Amino acid sequence: MFNVDDFVQSKTGGPKMQVVRVEDDLLYCIRIDDAHKKELTVPASSVNLYHEEGDFGVC
Repeated sequence: MFNVDDFVQSKTGGPKMQVVRVEDDLLYCIRIDDAHKKELTVPASSVNLYHEEGDFGVC
């Protein structure tokens, strides 16, 4: 369902995260805004693929 290098976000909102490892139903992610790159473990069922809201990139 999710792959390494996918960008995800919690279904309830929150920061953009990058998937660095996938094991069964667990995703190991780092927050994009975390300079220390601390790894977080989240259930795959608790996130969706990240997408921007609105018309980004349109001049």
